[in-house]
Amino acid sequence: MEVGGLPDFPDGWESVNLTLQDIKSMTLEELRADFIAQGQKPFHALQVYRWLHRGIRSFAEMSDQSKAFRQTLSERYYIAVAEIEQRLVSKLDGTAKYLLRLPDGEHVECVLMEYHHGYSICISSQVGCKMNCSFCATGKSGFSRNLTASEMLAQIQTVQQDQGIRISNVVLMGMGEPLDNYQNVLRFLELVSSDEGMNIGMRHISLSTCGIVDKIYDLAERKLQLTLSVSLHAPNDAIRSQTMPVNHRWGVDELLTACRAYAQATGRRISFEYAMISGVNDTAACAKELAMRLHGMLCHVNLIPVNEVKGNSYRKSTNEQIQKFIRILSEKGITATVRRTLGSDINASCGQLRRRYQEEVANVADLHEN
Repeated sequence: MEVGGLPDFPDGWESVNLTLQDIKSMTLEELRADFIAQGQKPFHALQVYRWLHRGIRSFAEMSDQSKAFRQTLSERYYIAVAEIEQRLVSKLDGTAKYLLRLPDGEHVECVLMEYHHGYSICISSQVGCKMNCSFCATGKSGFSRNLTASEMLAQIQTVQQDQGIRISNVVLMGMGEPLDNYQNVLRFLELVSSDEGMNIGMRHISLSTCGIVDKIYDLAERKLQLTLSVSLHAPNDAIRSQTMPVNHRWGVDELLTACRAYAQATGRRISFEYAMISGVNDTAACAKELAMRLHGMLCHVNLIPVNEVKGNSYRKSTNEQIQKFIRILSEKGITATVRRTLGSDINASCGQLRRRYQEEVANVADLHEN
């Protein structure tokens, strides 16, 4: 259901001057150096940095700073914010799905989920996606642009303020391919985990990729303690290339070699995401081949009943087939579970709400023209 009572946003936020410097994407060290270069006192940097990571939406909210200094800040920088265009809340489990509007008019989605250990948010890293996986709704709407680190932070902050909660876990599994927006994602990870910022530890962050192999090797070298989730979805090239165009660039063997290197370098278990598609990748033969390929790797397989998306004919595997798949993997020594489905009554998987909104806007435009 849609819920009202949305937060107020600063006057003129939609006309934010994006030619100014993006202050919320700056590290504390960068902000301090910039202040010193302007002749400002360096201790102001920490004060401003803390304000930004509390989620303020205008410099006027910095109550411990002088009016003159706040004016100086507003003339040099802008604060990235996000407005709630739509909010849907599941009647089944309370999962909340947001369509957020950015100052340039683009839209992204994020999803808030409540677990026994706290609140988790699934955020977007791009507006749209270039990867065009055939079972994913996001790719159906095309790619617009990368998100800045500040726009990723803004998703978390907007939802926290809307719900009056603190989010403790972040999943980069919304719209977009995080490793295709690599530098901005790395900066986001640094900012969101900083002690003086939101202070969400790396072990509470998951990053999902369709398999950008060169970036997986780079992540391995950085030894970040996040959880890497790899969208595998098939045990071989013949099937994976049908559903995931990225496989034409990096095949299954090359991808899994990179994953082994990542697990060995970081000591972190990899989660392999596997969408169960009836008659496509859910056979006993697929399960046996998958187990063979993953043998000896520090990993876990997360089976996901595929989302039935407008524009393709994919159907979810039956519960019986999914359980058979798990038994085969287990017998071969591979740990596997079925992802808990949240927000099924609001189509909580990312991409669907934005696509529906775009279609509604297009329909209204057509009516006006006619």
